[in-house]
Amino acid sequence: MQKIFLFLLLPVIGFSQSASVLKVRAYRQSNEHELISDYRQFLGIPNVASDIDNIQRNATWIMNHMRAKGITQVQLLNGITPNKPPAVYGEVVVPGAKETIVFYAHYDGQPVDSSKWQTGLHPFRPQLVNGSVDMGAQIIEWPSKNQSYNPEWRIYGRGTSDDKAGVYTIINAYAALRALNIQPTVNIKFFFEGEEEAGSTHLHEIFEQHKKLLEGDVWVICDGPVHQSGTKQVVFGVRGDTHLELTVFGPKRPLHSGHYGNWVPNPAMELSRLLASMKNDKGEVTIKGFYDDVIPLSEAEKKALSSVPSVEEQLKKELGIRKPERTESLNETLNLPSLNINGIQSAGVGKQSANVIPTKAIASIDLRLVAGNDWERQQQKVIDHINSMGFFVTYSEPTDQERATHDRICMVKKSDGYNAQKTPMDNVMAQRIVKAVASALSSRLIEMPTLGGSLPLFIFEQKLKTQPVTIPIANHDNNQHAENENIRIQNLWDGLEIFVSVMLLHK
Repeated sequence: MQKIFLFLLLPVIGFSQSASVLKVRAYRQSNEHELISDYRQFLGIPNVASDIDNIQRNATWIMNHMRAKGITQVQLLNGITPNKPPAVYGEVVVPGAKETIVFYAHYDGQPVDSSKWQTGLHPFRPQLVNGSVDMGAQIIEWPSKNQSYNPEWRIYGRGTSDDKAGVYTIINAYAALRALNIQPTVNIKFFFEGEEEAGSTHLHEIFEQHKKLLEGDVWVICDGPVHQSGTKQVVFGVRGDTHLELTVFGPKRPLHSGHYGNWVPNPAMELSRLLASMKNDKGEVTIKGFYDDVIPLSEAEKKALSSVPSVEEQLKKELGIRKPERTESLNETLNLPSLNINGIQSAGVGKQSANVIPTKAIASIDLRLVAGNDWERQQQKVIDHINSMGFFVTYSEPTDQERATHDRICMVKKSDGYNAQKTPMDNVMAQRIVKAVASALSSRLIEMPTLGGSLPLFIFEQKLKTQPVTIPIANHDNNQHAENENIRIQNLWDGLEIFVSVMLLHK
């Protein structure tokens, strides 16, 4: 998967680690090399959602791994649109079990630019590092079988944390129980999506086609990071997400900036002004009605939010920033819809810089949504703002007639999106999940109403009539969606134990 930190802290004491978790830990310690070796193989398969051949290779690897670990009814699930990333499904029926948990993670990853990764690192050649490269850690050799893995070491590569870690730990949590002859207390279904990072555009089709197969008492989602303090968390909701691409046009051919500067409008400058008009100096989005339909936090949520330990000073130092965009706390700002510029492109910079007036300038905009927002309505608010700034809005390349008629032209490309989703914090199954996770930990646990990041859980609620619970396992500084993505090895081991505990759910 992206983080709202509204939560309640369970006491450090009150839940002791179960005997089964301790047995699984001993099993893992005896099998670390095999576990890491398999994970490296999985990480070595490119997983960008648009690369359908490699997506199929990932799906095949997952199916084979599931079968090798004793999971049955393994199959690919597709929607009605051909040649789209499939979901991988499997099932374990437990004799006497009356309830079913469906586990979800996604195996696709964000697009990559290998040139931005630190020297020696590559998105699809996993490397072992003795810490965080951002803190000066170095690439090291994979240990031999008579050497152990330091839990503070990290594995670098695309998908290491987002979200192949979820796929791998869920499968191997069951594999560990099976190897130890410990029977789960619930039936288990596995559902691994291959299109989450592309917006889960066809997930609703899969749900509609296989609704009966995907029935369960609760869906447990693995995606996202633990809290910045390192504390584990159970999350009851996620923000929604949608995108827009804006293209502002200049001359029909690039022009010499000396001969035409001061006379021909520069589209990069025009786009910069347009983007700057969308936020004020306080970090507030100035687009009309942007916050109007937000459902306010409840009094209980506000009270919980006020007791959240601060991580702001830690993060400012870690990230190298002095002043946040807004005056509110991180937790408060992540309870609001946001507008982010993912990227801007126009002509060249550095060695590619030339004295030209470019023909166009392009920006990609990311809109995060909270409860009350509708993704199509939120897109339209942005488009109406562009109109109000004097731009003619088109949804295709402008014609000569449109160029002759309008001073400023902005082409808008819409992406699909999905709304935010929240599961009530007093949901009975959700609270049983909380207790199960707490039983796997030797430290406190955070309950959060909403994660700052986005997942298509609105579609789960809409199509399957289920209210999911999310359990993130990745380290907070995992660089998901960016260069140098990584997973701290201890977070993998913690995830294994957490999902074991959920598979041993008690009343």
